[in-house]
Amino acid sequence: MVRSAEGGSCSACRLVRAERPLCGAMAAVEKPLLFSYFRSSCSWRVRIALALKGIQYDQHPVHLTQDGGLQLTDEYTRVNPMQQVPALRIDGVTLSQSLAIIEYLEETRPHPPLLPKDPLKRAQCRMISDHIVSGIQPLQNLAVLQRVGDGKLEWAQHFIARGFQALELLLKETAGRYSVGDEVTMADLCLVPQVANADRFRVDMTPYPTLSRINQALLQLEAFQVSHPCRQPDTPPELRA
Repeated sequence: MVRSAEGGSCSACRLVRAERPLCGAMAAVEKPLLFSYFRSSCSWRVRIALALKGIQYDQHPVHLTQDGGLQLTDEYTRVNPMQQVPALRIDGVTLSQSLAIIEYLEETRPHPPLLPKDPLKRAQCRMISDHIVSGIQPLQNLAVLQRVGDGKLEWAQHFIARGFQALELLLKETAGRYSVGDEVTMADLCLVPQVANADRFRVDMTPYPTLSRINQALLQLEAFQVSHPCRQPDTPPELRA
């Protein structure tokens, strides 16, 4: 079971700034610290990976809209210069970008595996992951929609539907029970949060039966449930499960 702890933004950032690089046994026993936002699909990917691998961690919420966005503060910029979530403090270093974090966890804590051993399936897993994290999610994330202004709902619906049309075709070729065969992979960690985004933007999922079937199967798994946005330390009471 993944354990999360709330903390004040200032104190957590001061903690990170005060830390020095750790090595050896000290780094091994330091509990990872995840900078996250409950609704961030990028953060959710990492929470799923941590849950699947049984990694206990502390969680520090970074509210993306409060006071203009806490990710834009000088304190958080020192954690992640891109001013985005997630960021993961682990093994004495801070990593950002969800797929880089997931692949680091895969290489340092390889069980259970999130990348297939077969080279083709591994490539397909990365292809689907990149399709979502590069080709769909960035076009409907908060920073982009804030710049779009009026018409942002239609904008998000257009680019999600456009991406899902291609994703549905890809999944028909790669899927078993899940996105690539019958084992949970990194591709699934990207798929479920993106479908949740589609639900938020009221995208009609009827044209995507393969995608919908996989999503429903994954949501039955404990790791996807405990990491869900409705069960995070910073989830507003009205949105909690």
